[in-house]
Amino acid sequence: MAGTIKEGQSFVTSATLQFMSWMSLSPGLGSPFPWLGELKSEERGLYLIHLLVACANHVAAGSLENANIGLEQISHLASADGDTMQRIAAYFTEALADRVLKAWSGLHKALNSTKISSVLEKIHVQNLFFELFPFLKLAYIITNQAIVEAMEGEKMVHIIDLNCFEPAQWINLFQTFNARPEGPPHLRITGIHEQKEVLDRMALRLTDEAEKWDIPFQFNPLVCKLENLDLESLRVKTGEALAVSSVLQLHSLLVTDDEMLRRINSPSMSKNNLNTDLSQRVLQMNQRTLGEWLKKEPVHVYSPSPDLASSSPLSPLSLAPAPKMANFLSALRGLSLKLIVITEQEANHNGSTLMERVMEALNFYAALFDCLESTVSRAPVERQKVEKMLLGEEIKNIIACEGVERRERHEKLEKWILRLELAGFGKVPLSYHGMLQAGRLLQTKNYDGYKIKEDNGRVVICWQERPLYSMSAWGFRP
Repeated sequence: MAGTIKEGQSFVTSATLQFMSWMSLSPGLGSPFPWLGELKSEERGLYLIHLLVACANHVAAGSLENANIGLEQISHLASADGDTMQRIAAYFTEALADRVLKAWSGLHKALNSTKISSVLEKIHVQNLFFELFPFLKLAYIITNQAIVEAMEGEKMVHIIDLNCFEPAQWINLFQTFNARPEGPPHLRITGIHEQKEVLDRMALRLTDEAEKWDIPFQFNPLVCKLENLDLESLRVKTGEALAVSSVLQLHSLLVTDDEMLRRINSPSMSKNNLNTDLSQRVLQMNQRTLGEWLKKEPVHVYSPSPDLASSSPLSPLSLAPAPKMANFLSALRGLSLKLIVITEQEANHNGSTLMERVMEALNFYAALFDCLESTVSRAPVERQKVEKMLLGEEIKNIIACEGVERRERHEKLEKWILRLELAGFGKVPLSYHGMLQAGRLLQTKNYDGYKIKEDNGRVVICWQERPLYSMSAWGFRP
């Protein structure tokens, strides 16, 4: 995409700045100037970026009158079926407007009270994302190969899928396990998802495919949110080799009450009060979730490995507090799993300020929308559904929501490395063979513009040179 946004740097050409400057002095700021329609695509895109950033600043500052003027201006140029920046602008203005409306809770609830959220429609949109982008296909290939290599020689394998909705991943694994010289292992998959309909569909499809590939198989469905997972329901058996697949799911455990943490971290709060308060919060966790397990087992605290300490500029203090994440990783480590493979958005959408998140999200989602612009025509309803019902909703959550409502708290790989190291996990290099398979998929399916880059045993999946998703693998560190 032309004109990638960089915080703190100028991203507008001098010629564009001249007519922006003239516009800012013109009367009737919100009126539809006829010459706006004559702007070239790149000029219009740069101007929309300028307007979006200015409008977001007004929203962040609470200057609602100026924010309203900015939103009206943008509406004359934005379009949900236009080019990349017009589409981006349409969803960002919707998110900014939603944030403003939340100040009037009654009005916001009334405007959203009749919205219907269909489970089947959500499943359909997730499937469309799988079809229109190669990201999940690549993640599944690399994850599966890592599991196969980690489970070499194992006779009983138990895989926990933290976001179980796409049967294609495990069907591919059936085929690979079936080709093992020693024969396939006894395979058990525990699938976690909020919707029973999704897991029912997975159970039927996977059971049928396992029979075709002669795989001894059992499917264990768990209908719950990840944060409410009861570890005993995983039913890990003695002798099972355990692996976890987390695809675009682990960041949901970064959700926390930001306002409470701000109060905890205020200068008036002493260190002793902080420790006491955090201890009480752990003890008050839902007794049927991770808290119950943690009470039964000691929680170990680890220091980062020398490799991490020397290679990463981050320190533990740079991580946003996330009690649920820390508890979950500690609990997983207690299960002595052989492998966890994590795929996450390579973006920092967990900043404490609105403007941090706006700038990061503009860069990230502009690249995703650019992928679609380059590979799918503008008319198909499938593209519009993915943009509105999936990407648009993520943008809205990142920008319009705060506290426990803000669930799309994506973080970059460097922070995941630090979190996993602190929780006592050791790095497992991702399979070179898996990367070769993923590269072949890009070539054979003509996914031009997409790239896979390896860095110290980890993988980033890029659009052009822009990293969009990261992958890393971890194992039990005694």
